[in-house]
Amino acid sequence: MSEIMICKLENRGVFTISGADSRSFLQGLISNDIEKVSESRTIYATFLTPQGKYLFDFFISQSGDDLLVDCEKNRLADFIKRLRLYKLRAAVELTDRSNDFDVFACWGANVAKDAGLTFEPGAAKPLSGGTLSVDPRLADAGLRVVLPVGTSAIDGLSATPADLKQYDAHRLALGLPDSGRDLIVDKSILLECGIDELNGIDWNKGCYMGQEVTARSKYRGLVKKRLVPVNIDGPTPPAGSFIMAGDKQAGEMRSGTDGKGLALMRLDYLGGDIALTSADNPSTTLSPQKPDWAAF
Repeated sequence: MSEIMICKLENRGVFTISGADSRSFLQGLISNDIEKVSESRTIYATFLTPQGKYLFDFFISQSGDDLLVDCEKNRLADFIKRLRLYKLRAAVELTDRSNDFDVFACWGANVAKDAGLTFEPGAAKPLSGGTLSVDPRLADAGLRVVLPVGTSAIDGLSATPADLKQYDAHRLALGLPDSGRDLIVDKSILLECGIDELNGIDWNKGCYMGQEVTARSKYRGLVKKRLVPVNIDGPTPPAGSFIMAGDKQAGEMRSGTDGKGLALMRLDYLGGDIALTSADNPSTTLSPQKPDWAAF
């Protein structure tokens, strides 16, 4: 049986959204349907520029009357500030709770079943004043856990502590992007990064910030690049460095470690026999892989 691992995600923070207008406030701003969120359902969503470019991605779960937002910690204050620009007279309170909650990832064979959840993205339940969810992007990613600081036990699980490098290896093997490293602020496009297939967009919910551009990209087939896992033979290229096919730029490196990484690749160079190398170190070769969950 595969060992169950648990990692405290030190780079994640939590804020709460409360008040009578919380859901109507969010519905016109985020890419997913806030009405899906309940104590038994967590969602993954994004907040975009009006031009459809990435600004923030996050997870929303429910604890009592509050919505818990799990997002990139070092940009949490900026996210709250941005949301407040749209608050106007809405009955909504946005409160930084990063000192009150920790965020964990937990993965391994049968981890959802052992935690008393169905193996379904977003399946959730309350836990010790926080929430326990199957990762709403991909069930194979394991569990997403938001717990009050000092609370570490998860009923039914005996998990081995892991570090961020081990978690990185796990998510890179699945092809899951990480906020701030794989998704580039004011540049990344959701459909290039697989956010649709990772359950981050609801195509039926109506308007939200950046919706028109995002829908046009989908229905007109305008996507020419994809963020995909790459196997790396040689030193890991630095983030932002070019991936070359001869003298032509085939892609751009994102995060990586120990022979695995993510790269934004031109579709022309996926699935072929063309040798791909790092512009920074031509002795390093890269082999793109299509994730099992990807639909392109």
